[in-house]
Amino acid sequence: MTDDAAPTCLARPLPGPGDDRAAGCAAARGVDGRPLHAAALKFFWGPMDCGKSTMALQMNHNHARQGRRGLVTTRIDRSLGPQVTTRIGLAHEAVEVTDDLDLRVLVRDAWAEGVRVDYLICDEASFYNLEHIEQMAELVDRFDVDVYAFGLATDFRSCLFPAAQRLFELADEVARIQVEVLCWCGREGLLNARVVGGRVVREGAQVVIGDTVDTADVRYQVLCRRHYRSGDLGPRA
Repeated sequence: MTDDAAPTCLARPLPGPGDDRAAGCAAARGVDGRPLHAAALKFFWGPMDCGKSTMALQMNHNHARQGRRGLVTTRIDRSLGPQVTTRIGLAHEAVEVTDDLDLRVLVRDAWAEGVRVDYLICDEASFYNLEHIEQMAELVDRFDVDVYAFGLATDFRSCLFPAAQRLFELADEVARIQVEVLCWCGREGLLNARVVGGRVVREGAQVVIGDTVDTADVRYQVLCRRHYRSGDLGPRA
């Protein structure tokens, strides 16, 4: 999208090229009752098993109950399908984010079909590419769409995912999810270790699909910094 479209003062926009109807309407309200120009980009992060996807679905539920309409997106969900799933059994259909998907176009296509979009829930956001993060910021700043992103901060090497780093740089609000995840030793779990053949590995592709169950060929285990550095997986390893 290269045009300078802007939201209408009366309702969620169906903007066209060169549409400047939003000039001077900072106090106007959208059809959901919220002030226009008050949208935000928020990033909620934490290690595996801290409930990121559960919180994403709860937030979607809470907003929908108040009459807001949103889209749920994900990338490389554990189910390998176009849905958000959680380890406690919740699930919700979602739009799969591919490399060539433009989130701005996704929203504008919905508007063009007469479907209001007040917010996006973006699960597994650490696996999005950098262009997607820029699109999130543009949806907030130019189109008054709230974006709530959920994801890991660091990979199996304890390095920031590029998308997570960009979210830390751009987000209006960054919050660590407060559900405590424990290392096998009882300390707080901070880092996501990749385990192959019963050993912590520190080289390889940044994104490799695995699970947290012991029987998986590639699995992930949350460890405290001490045991991540030593590679000690505990007595059950």
